[in-house]
Amino acid sequence: MTSAPLAVRLTAPSGPLFFPVTPYGPGGEVYLDVYRTHVRRGVEAGAAAVFACCGTGEFHALTPEEFQACVRAAVEETAGRVPVLAGAGYGTALAVRYARLAEEAGADGLLAMPPYLVVAGQEGLLRHYREVAAATALPVIVYQRDNAVFTPGSVAELARTDGIIGLKDGLGDLDLMQRTISAVRTEVPGDDGFLYFNGLPTAEQTQLAYRALGVTLYSSAAFCFAPEIALAFHRALRSGDEATAHRLLDGFYRPFVELRAQGRGYAVALVKAGVRLRGLDVGEVRPPLQEPTEDHVKRLAQVIERGYALLDGEDGR
Repeated sequence: MTSAPLAVRLTAPSGPLFFPVTPYGPGGEVYLDVYRTHVRRGVEAGAAAVFACCGTGEFHALTPEEFQACVRAAVEETAGRVPVLAGAGYGTALAVRYARLAEEAGADGLLAMPPYLVVAGQEGLLRHYREVAAATALPVIVYQRDNAVFTPGSVAELARTDGIIGLKDGLGDLDLMQRTISAVRTEVPGDDGFLYFNGLPTAEQTQLAYRALGVTLYSSAAFCFAPEIALAFHRALRSGDEATAHRLLDGFYRPFVELRAQGRGYAVALVKAGVRLRGLDVGEVRPPLQEPTEDHVKRLAQVIERGYALLDGEDGR
């Protein structure tokens, strides 16, 4: 765990937020040595934070023991250079257990994912996340998506809750997001430090729209297998280089998103295939996810090749 406040370290990140995949060996076991390599390479490539064992890392498929081992490995490999956050989910009791396992492993914070399956009312959701936040000393970012969608007033309540420092939006309703930001700004005066993240799959595709709302933080699954492309896009956003941003959106991100839409679970499985294509054997996804088809992997290789060719154009070569 690093000493600087997590919210401060995440406010103006120097690079993309890295959500590593979880590697599995030939027998399906977690391959910690490869995981360490994956995390280390991401940090060395310029990641601003590591979000271990979250959606891209197949949190749903890991045992508590595997989860803690991966979080500990991520903490050891980053060695304080960037913060490490870990997923926490399922029902309240299990979410609290995962939160405490992450704290024991040295994590700097938590990404609290939606509760398992149930569609709850606002008061039930608030109670759930308050209990998760109270379970440890770790700062918590709440992940809005699927069955955990908040009214603007509920997000204001989250912002008032000790330990909750931000909201990651995986819903994509920009009208709701604007009203939410407005509600927190007006109902929680003085809390300018509450963080907002674009958490949609392949968030780069929508980040120009989110930036217009003042949301500058976003998750980057593409960073797992194409860090140079993700970094170039991140630099373009920070510097206002719309020409580069549009070139990468048109030539890499949009084709990748269109390919991702060809299969269920491809937001994870296709990313993992991309990591393998780039030379790191992270194994296949665990059930119930399934591997991309051979044709889709070939198309992915072409998309990646095209993306790197666009970088050559950016550099004038």
